Amino acid sequence: MTILTETKDGPLVLSPEQVEELGQALDDLRARIVADLGDRDREYIYSIIKAQRGFEIAGRGLMYLGFLPPFWLAAVAALSVSKILDNMEIGHNVMHGQYDWMRERGLNSREFEWDNVCPADQWKHSHNYMHHTYTNIHGMDRDIGYGILRMDEAQQWNILRLGQPLYAFALMVAFEWGVMGHDLEVENILRGKKSWAEVKRLLKGQWRKAGRQVLKDYVVFPALTGPLFLSTLAGNAAANLVRNLWAFSIIFCGHFPTGVQTFTEAETAEETRGEWYVRQMLGSANITGGKLFHIMSGNLSHQIEHHLFPDLPANRYPEMAPEVRELCAKYGLPYNTGALGKQVGSVWLKIFELALPPFLVRKESTPGVIVMRQRNTTEVGV
Repeated sequence: MTILTETKDGPLVLSPEQVEELGQALDDLRARIVADLGDRDREYIYSIIKAQRGFEIAGRGLMYLGFLPPFWLAAVAALSVSKILDNMEIGHNVMHGQYDWMRERGLNSREFEWDNVCPADQWKHSHNYMHHTYTNIHGMDRDIGYGILRMDEAQQWNILRLGQPLYAFALMVAFEWGVMGHDLEVENILRGKKSWAEVKRLLKGQWRKAGRQVLKDYVVFPALTGPLFLSTLAGNAAANLVRNLWAFSIIFCGHFPTGVQTFTEAETAEETRGEWYVRQMLGSANITGGKLFHIMSGNLSHQIEHHLFPDLPANRYPEMAPEVRELCAKYGLPYNTGALGKQVGSVWLKIFELALPPFLVRKESTPGVIVMRQRNTTEVGV
């Protein structure tokens, strides 16, 4: 094995051989998990679906007693858990194709729809394809700031950035609506880079999906509780808000804490499999916590493992994480992880700092890693 090169004061240097060794080790890890998929994973996802449905039934039923504050709060709590499980541990993971191997229609990524205003097909394009293929590449991954936030020093600053904390708060409160609008690429519409035919198709899908969601949560179920219509409407809105706040926090903690790196198109051109793996590891962050916390986060608390293996069942990430961490230590790569409070604080500090003009903000030291590229032996800082 090639000896790792690291200067005392400079960045870590990975040789092409080391990068490909790392890639092979991760391929081997993936192959072992794929070979082991079976009843254990099938039972797990069905247990989560059963729990999600149980919480939804409990929440809907408790709304009939919503005139009593304790029951209303219990209903909101149950519906919140139901929506979080549906979106994070079921919907997100099923739509990644993590359970396509089961060949069961209800868990097929091509047919699944979730309890969210964003149409599944649009989410799969903006997330599964654009984000997971071009993770943290400027100009290609629109998840860097979601088109409205400056989440990296390389993004241009202008005076409108001063309102960034307010934009972030609004996005957090209405996160499912932000997710819905993400594939529209509003900034590209304004620049004339998207045709009206394409925009019309997206809007039609959003109108259809969002209309069904609004009808369900804010008309049908409130109407079923008769005189408690307003109480139920408020409860459903509260549950959606809780889900939005939670999803925003988990997702932002996986992508934007201090230490997460971004890349240029030149640095990532014609990547090898090993180089793709390195980019995923450097461009992600984990959150520590217990088993229940990981389930409620959709195991996106293991964002590093998710970016490495997006189509493997997420319940396997906790058992894969120690080996991924060992590989990071072996090759000198950072394994960005921390408690929820630490990661959330880091994200919001970055949101406030990057709202300010660059001359007022201390820059992070970069690059952290230099990859020696095989085909032309040039150095590319990542």
